[in-house]
Amino acid sequence: MKLILCVDDKGGLAFNHRRQSRDRVLNERILMHCGMHRLWISPYTAKLFGEDTAVRLFIAEDCLERAEEDDYCFAEVHNPAPYLNRVQQVILYHWNRVYPADRYFTLPETGWKKQSETEFAGSSHEKITEEVFVKCEN
Repeated sequence: MKLILCVDDKGGLAFNHRRQSRDRVLNERILMHCGMHRLWISPYTAKLFGEDTAVRLFIAEDCLERAEEDDYCFAEVHNPAPYLNRVQQVILYHWNRVYPADRYFTLPETGWKKQSETEFAGSSHEKITEEVFVKCEN
């Protein structure tokens, strides 16, 4: 699967089972990145996306478990670490700010290679950084 996460400057993912922030332009970019591939999200995350994208969205509380090899999974409040063995690509969106957090994610230093890094302006964030990592073949 291809895992999509949003993190703050300290690797924070969520606080009190809620997303740290959101951005309309980021959501559009995620959909563009996924193309016509399936995008798995939780019912909580589904509220971020409009009804016109419903054909591409697969909504399930256990979205990380259901996502298959060519699928994308946008995990906001779930812990992705136990699923990294099934992940071929990680797309990290950095808010470039520090928010309150009680759930964190750090990509392991070994086994991953940065494929690209892009900065763009969001609707509520002056700068969002997208980093794409691919799993190294052993």
